[in-house]
Amino acid sequence: MSLKIWLRDKLVDEKDAKISVFDHALLYGDGVFEGIRIYGGKIFEFEAHLDRLYNSAKVIRLVIPMSKSALSDAVYKTVEANHVVDGYIRLIVTRGTGDLGLNPLICKEAGIIIIADNIQLYPEELYEKGLKVISATAIRNHPLSLPPQIKSLNYLNNILAKIEAVDKGASEAIMYNHEGYVAEATGDNVFVIKNGVIYTPPIQAGSLEGITRAAVIRLAQAENIRVIEKNLVQFDLYVCDEFFLTGTAAEVIGIVEMDGRVIGDGTPGPITRLLRKKFDEYARS
Repeated sequence: MSLKIWLRDKLVDEKDAKISVFDHALLYGDGVFEGIRIYGGKIFEFEAHLDRLYNSAKVIRLVIPMSKSALSDAVYKTVEANHVVDGYIRLIVTRGTGDLGLNPLICKEAGIIIIADNIQLYPEELYEKGLKVISATAIRNHPLSLPPQIKSLNYLNNILAKIEAVDKGASEAIMYNHEGYVAEATGDNVFVIKNGVIYTPPIQAGSLEGITRAAVIRLAQAENIRVIEKNLVQFDLYVCDEFFLTGTAAEVIGIVEMDGRVIGDGTPGPITRLLRKKFDEYARS
């Protein structure tokens, strides 16, 4: 059965979900998006995702042609039309149709695309065994060039780092900012654990203000585990006791090797496993 895609103001068959070749999302990567999970038929942290979408759009002066409540209704209708119970939503706002010039202000109206489908970023066995990652040579965009809080359609920076990971047979790449501090993975936030304390880079270092990141911080604090935001360097990742990533698609997944160096005992550690369990319980509650 083909998917039903929300396009502009209605649901259409997947084969009819088309945008203009002059949409600036295609020509310039001009637009914003959210990746959102569905657990047991419930949309996870939906309000937080909508807030981030509208904030991202505001910063790049993109007017979303629907109110939050109308857009929320459209998302629910798309999920229902595709009978998705445990899955993933990709909510996209494009700049809209313009011409071959760079000026975004000639685009008459932003486009809306909503996709609801199933997803599995990593096979289940990797959650038990953990991932191998490498350090990327492609650095994270300078925060004054493109604020990391904006979840834009232009992911070329991350893609270049992902190519490095694939070339080296790794699942992910860790990206650093222009000062050499840890920013994020290509699609996930970074956490390390040393002596029972969790450390994660501040948003200002160049990482997205992750929805899953925020949830995991709250869950850790509820377990009386101290969480500190601080600048991390490569050395901190090499010598930590545990290392994990968080993200909408990845959820919570342990890292067991980085640049050929074994992390901890080579398996996802006890705090990582605890937080994965607590996150799963929270997401499905």
